[in-house]
Amino acid sequence: MTDAAEKNVETSEVEAEPAPRVALSVSDEGVAELWMRDEANSNAFGRDFVTELVEAMAAVGQDPRAKVCIVRGLPEVFSAGGDRSVLLDLADGRIAPYDLELTRSLLEIPVPTIAAMEGHAVGGGLVFGLACDMVVMARESRYGTNFMDLGFTPGMGTTKLIQFAVGEYIAAEMMFGCQYFKGSHFEGRAQVNYVLPKAKVLARARKVATRLTDKPRFAIELLKRQLALPRRLAFEQARTAEAAMHQVCFQNPETRQRIRENYDLANSSEG
Repeated sequence: MTDAAEKNVETSEVEAEPAPRVALSVSDEGVAELWMRDEANSNAFGRDFVTELVEAMAAVGQDPRAKVCIVRGLPEVFSAGGDRSVLLDLADGRIAPYDLELTRSLLEIPVPTIAAMEGHAVGGGLVFGLACDMVVMARESRYGTNFMDLGFTPGMGTTKLIQFAVGEYIAAEMMFGCQYFKGSHFEGRAQVNYVLPKAKVLARARKVATRLTDKPRFAIELLKRQLALPRRLAFEQARTAEAAMHQVCFQNPETRQRIRENYDLANSSEG
């Protein structure tokens, strides 16, 4: 390789920037897509990743073109929920439960949100998707909550929000037993909009979104505010009780031990 060629290679390597972990686009028709694509961490909710997500959700609300927002993850994983370092920091009292801001930010997006859950969703990642106004799941992917396997009670509004999607009895089984179910399990049992083959999830979410784009945004915002009110009230109710339970759980040494020892197993969609 010549000196000039080597210099060009070095320059391109220096100039190359990593792809953003959170991407936001808005089509001319008014469909916003918020894409979580932190492949290295399976879209786990680390502190910086959550900050980027909250900023992107705020940007959706501030963009006058947006009439609907699709929330999507990676083909194999929608989100792995809270990451290990954050959970240990919570257990040790080094940070506040910032994850509440994540759910609230999603609920407060002023236009309808559609979760395109192509991949697996675990714990907080599952409730993040189920907090959307409309939900499309994949038959092949697995969905579950892993909080109790890690030694603490569910957070992020899970104790209430998951009931809206799957009903209180299935929700209880998922939360107490940390049971993972394939999307096909929810067909005919849950209140989600669609359960489809993974390859069709994103396309269906986009099709649903396009039905909204010819409506006036002011009317969309009014209806969104009304329809989302029960979930917003349920979230606020849940966060108070969940915070109290977390204070008890995180003071117990067994919780710290379980997070350190069981995180990888509890976050496995094969659990």
